[in-house]
Amino acid sequence: MSWYLGRLCGFDLETTGINVEADRIVTACIVQCGGGAPVQSATWMADPGVEIPEGAAKVHGITTERARAEGRPAAEVDEQLVAALAEVVLAGTPVVAMNASFDLTILDREARRHGVQPLVDIVGKDLRVVDPLVLDKHIDRYRAGRRTLTHLCRTYGTRLDAAHSADGDALGACRVAWCIAQQYAEIGSIGLDVLHEQQIEWAREQAESLAEHFRSTPGKEHQADGVRVEWPLLPAQRQAGDR
Repeated sequence: MSWYLGRLCGFDLETTGINVEADRIVTACIVQCGGGAPVQSATWMADPGVEIPEGAAKVHGITTERARAEGRPAAEVDEQLVAALAEVVLAGTPVVAMNASFDLTILDREARRHGVQPLVDIVGKDLRVVDPLVLDKHIDRYRAGRRTLTHLCRTYGTRLDAAHSADGDALGACRVAWCIAQQYAEIGSIGLDVLHEQQIEWAREQAESLAEHFRSTPGKEHQADGVRVEWPLLPAQRQAGDR
């Protein structure tokens, strides 16, 4: 059976910002769908322990005051997220995440920040990820326009419920991944292990292309050095004293 016809696990975070090394989780969703079984969704709201910038709050709708009043301790949320994802991964279900290297890296850094065992240390090489953004850039490299989840849902003819909410985006990512796999045999007909490895290479090529674009664009040359090629997780930097 093709991988996309089985169970999929959508994963999405809304955060205090876009710096994977410094920003924090505000809301999260893990949704399991497909495979002929009912949708199962779990959501979290965390008190990130820092101020939520106004710009971020405008995107996902969660203010500092609301997070403090309704959110659970960040360490508790991190631990539960890692445990839930580990269970899914070890059951052989692929994690579907739009721009996966952002969400998985944020979760990794939050886990390390709060003394929670990181997901990668639990599941090791069993992690299989499907990233609609990487897939879309591979199959339609030269399409003009933006490639947000909202735009990809329109491109592939599927709906997005409550954009910029963790639960809406997690399910939307699964729908886009399913549509791409159904429409493009080169994605849907290969095994999940092969697809994961190919995405590592595709993501590297896409990042290198972006860096080259920055280097050749006046005024943007400095951005090239900040482009990371690793996928689906940016490795944590070793700290002084680490063995």
